[in-house]
Amino acid sequence: MTLFDHTLMAAPTATYARLREAAAVHRTSTPDGQPLWVITRYSEARAALADARLSLNKANARISGAYQSSMPPELEAHLLNMDPPDHTRLRRLVGTGFTPRRIATLRDRIQVMANDLLAAEAGPYMDVMQVLATPIPMGVICELLGIPESDRQDFSAWTDTLLSPSPHSAGDSRTAMRQMHEFLSEVIEVKRAHPADDLLSALTQARDERERLNEQELLSLTFLILFAGYDNAVHLIGNAALGLLLHPHLMGQVRQRALPIRAVIEETLRWNPPFPLGVRRFALEDITIGGTVIPAGGRVWISIASANRDERQFSSPGIFAPDRPTAHLAFGHGIHYCLGAPLARLEAEIAIHSLLDHFPALQLAVPADDLLWLPTFHKRGLRNLPVCM
Repeated sequence: MTLFDHTLMAAPTATYARLREAAAVHRTSTPDGQPLWVITRYSEARAALADARLSLNKANARISGAYQSSMPPELEAHLLNMDPPDHTRLRRLVGTGFTPRRIATLRDRIQVMANDLLAAEAGPYMDVMQVLATPIPMGVICELLGIPESDRQDFSAWTDTLLSPSPHSAGDSRTAMRQMHEFLSEVIEVKRAHPADDLLSALTQARDERERLNEQELLSLTFLILFAGYDNAVHLIGNAALGLLLHPHLMGQVRQRALPIRAVIEETLRWNPPFPLGVRRFALEDITIGGTVIPAGGRVWISIASANRDERQFSSPGIFAPDRPTAHLAFGHGIHYCLGAPLARLEAEIAIHSLLDHFPALQLAVPADDLLWLPTFHKRGLRNLPVCM
């Protein structure tokens, strides 16, 4: 079995459980037949996330098959394809836009967004993904960057095309990437001519005034912030809402403020992370992990979803238990820990609290088994989340 057949997408929890039981590391292959090593247990995954011998720079790959990368070179000079010192330089620069103080200033705006979105719903049915989970992250990340609302309408469609490709959608993905590239290039030119108090203007000034960013890095970073800042938060909100809908007693505790919403979000990140696989790495030398030798240049994937349900680390990992002590790996570990984690947490907390406060009789509108998940192993997210209000 490879990680690219229907088995994993149809039953990821059961598949990863079998893999963990068999070994900590598994050799498989990409769709074009190139070797790939997958880490499935918590201890090995956590260590690998911080292992300097595993590079994010694809220049260290031993092979370069068709599956190596779908990104054009103009969009690849970002944090998820860099090691120190370039990674350190860019992370320090972008990090100024994601400080706790800056994120805290967004709380009131996010709350207004959530209230407005939910107040427009008259019932009796609603799709949480369409009404709440998708618009909030899109609105927030675009406001943070300074992208006008009139320019946002196509971005979610491009993202869905790139992250949930159909078997014969290579042309669609290329088209979406080209359109996104053109869109971002135009936005940057506007910011260059008319800078404002936003993150994209600050990044553009870093390119033009201090030369700390080159043009490729500027474009790539803008793409990464939009792409990652939007999509992961969408599915964190959706998965957290589902967790509570499947556990009405916990939903009641959240409504009564007897259960902190932060605990629900953290358990969601462990139980059903929106980003099941860590960013691919490449071994800089022969490395032994969990008794398996990964050769220099070997491509490595760290299964966050599997590690977060490792019985060796978590008691009864299949149970959704927000009161458990957690040390999940959903946002990574080490120098590549997700910069946008505080923002994603804040968006999810406000969205879920607002949802429960607006609709005290909320429940699933269909059996849980009838819910449709996006057909990709790159993320864990629902197509729709229909509820009765």
